[in-house]
Amino acid sequence: MTAPLPGRPSPAAGTVCFKGEDVLLIRRGTPPMAGDWSIPGGRIEFGERAEAAALRELKEETGITARLIGLVDVVDAIFTSRTSGAVTRHYVLFDFAALWVSGDPVAGDDAGHAEWISPQHLAEIPLWNETRRVIEKARAMTAAL
Repeated sequence: MTAPLPGRPSPAAGTVCFKGEDVLLIRRGTPPMAGDWSIPGGRIEFGERAEAAALRELKEETGITARLIGLVDVVDAIFTSRTSGAVTRHYVLFDFAALWVSGDPVAGDDAGHAEWISPQHLAEIPLWNETRRVIEKARAMTAAL
C-alpha cells in the first residue's frame, strides 16, 4: 500500500480467503510493513468498488481467484510515530470473507510470501489482534454456509 494523503484516511480492502479450514496469508515484502503477516489487501482505487478491490488485490498479491461471501467488518488501522505519537497513517479497511475458487499461492505485487495456513499453525503466527479477530469472524461466516 502506498502512503495515504496527509491528514486523510485511505480506504483499503482485504480478503479473508479460505480453502477448507486453511486461511490464505501473506508476508508483506515492501515497507512500511515489510515482513509482517496479514490478509491480502490494499488500497481501493478511485472509482473502484470495495468488493472489486478486494478480489483484485487478492489476485495481484497471491494469484488466487475466490468468491466473496460478504463483508466481515470495517476496521481502522491507525499508525503512530514511535517518537512523537503523532498519527502517520490511517487506513479504513473493508475486510471480506471469501472461498477459494482456483490457483496456487504465489507472492506478487507487494507480497513477499503467500501461503495457506492451517488453524493449528495460525496460532503460532504473529498477527495484529484485529487481523486475528477478523479471520475468526470470517471463519464463522463461512461455517454458516
